[in-house]
Amino acid sequence: MARAGRANNRIDRIVLAACTALSLVGIILPLPVRDSISSVLRRGVLAPMIMLQERAELSRRAFLEHDAKMEARDSVAMKAMTAVSLESENARLRSIIGLGGRLKWGFVPAEALHGRGVRDETSITLSAGSRAGVARMSPVVAPEGLVGMVESVDPTMSQAQLWTNAEFRVSAMSEDGSAYGIVQAHTGNGVGSYLMEMRGVPFRTSIKPGTMIVSSGLGGVYPRGSPIGRVISEIKTVETWAQTYLIRPAVSPADVYSVMILRPERVTQGVDNVWAVGVADSAGRKIVVASDSMTRSAALAEAQARQAAADSIRRDSLRAAGITPEVPGQTPPTPVKPGDTTRPLHRPPVRRDSTRRDSTNLPTTI
Repeated sequence: MARAGRANNRIDRIVLAACTALSLVGIILPLPVRDSISSVLRRGVLAPMIMLQERAELSRRAFLEHDAKMEARDSVAMKAMTAVSLESENARLRSIIGLGGRLKWGFVPAEALHGRGVRDETSITLSAGSRAGVARMSPVVAPEGLVGMVESVDPTMSQAQLWTNAEFRVSAMSEDGSAYGIVQAHTGNGVGSYLMEMRGVPFRTSIKPGTMIVSSGLGGVYPRGSPIGRVISEIKTVETWAQTYLIRPAVSPADVYSVMILRPERVTQGVDNVWAVGVADSAGRKIVVASDSMTRSAALAEAQARQAAADSIRRDSLRAAGITPEVPGQTPPTPVKPGDTTRPLHRPPVRRDSTRRDSTNLPTTI
């Protein structure tokens, strides 16, 4: 390694001495000779180096522009994600405000705080307590339906039991009131742990898939009419006197952020018309859309009738003037030359009303 370093030092010294000697010779040479030598050096030695420098500068600029573009794209992506989250949050806030407007009284709004523990999958912390009027065993509802029940109350916050809790029970019925039963969390594992089941339905009673299940109000804890979920299918059990149905819940615990805690006096009055109003509003919007479509169709039909009447009047005026109007889709009549006794192949149409009018003007023979 030491010998290689010494050899490199010697080469560097030799190159330096040669460059110094050439520079001294170049200073001594006459001006025309120096100009020709410098021109040759610029073309043969400096031009490639300048080209390499330009390419290096372009590469550096491209890298800087790429970094700037990546930063701009990342910024746009972050803004898009923020906009989506804001839209979903605004939709939740609008829905919870709509629920409050339909309830009108007897409720306490609260924020649902989720934890990360195992127990937090079956319970949530609410940002309202006894100072706001929250009492133990108060129902907790969301714009989609029933969430759970208040389990414990502090002055400024409370703990609520979700329907995913194994101890959750609610007396339920079908929306038309033809079937009753008890709804609880499904005992299955995996995806089935986020479903519900309705037990104790009489054996002779049948519930069709898609039927909405609501709270019946029996027991005095949950008000009558709160949506619970929709029937998926029947579950075969060993019980021969009753049936069990699998239910898809109306409320997903992971999507619960803003809720309403119902006070005891509101529970007593019931909430039958609260969620029904939302359904009626949706049906009303569909009726308005259908009526607008019918109105547009009627206006189009009226315009076509007016156009047809105008065309008929124009054809009558042309016939009165002795001009045969052209009918769309028909070949115009062949003109008859003077002295031609042959009949034209096309005969202009004669209206019945004009024939009847001409026949009435004929003279009567006495």
